[in-house]
Amino acid sequence: MDISVIGKKLTVYHTEVNPEYEGKGFAKILLERLVSYARENDLKILPLCPYVHAQFKRHPEEYNDVWLKEEL
Repeated sequence: MDISVIGKKLTVYHTEVNPEYEGKGFAKILLERLVSYARENDLKILPLCPYVHAQFKRHPEEYNDVWLKEEL
């Protein structure tokens, strides 16, 4: 994952898994660890990464507490 943390905002730019591990749940594990880190450190996540944004939209009840919804 490509991320940056500035203040209390964690921005996710990109998530990538090596081709041999695609479809095996590794991106989901990365997302779970990212969200855990954000919760532990009182951060809000700005999901610019298409994968993370899609997961946030599909499961808002799971991520609303960490989802930073910024208007562009």
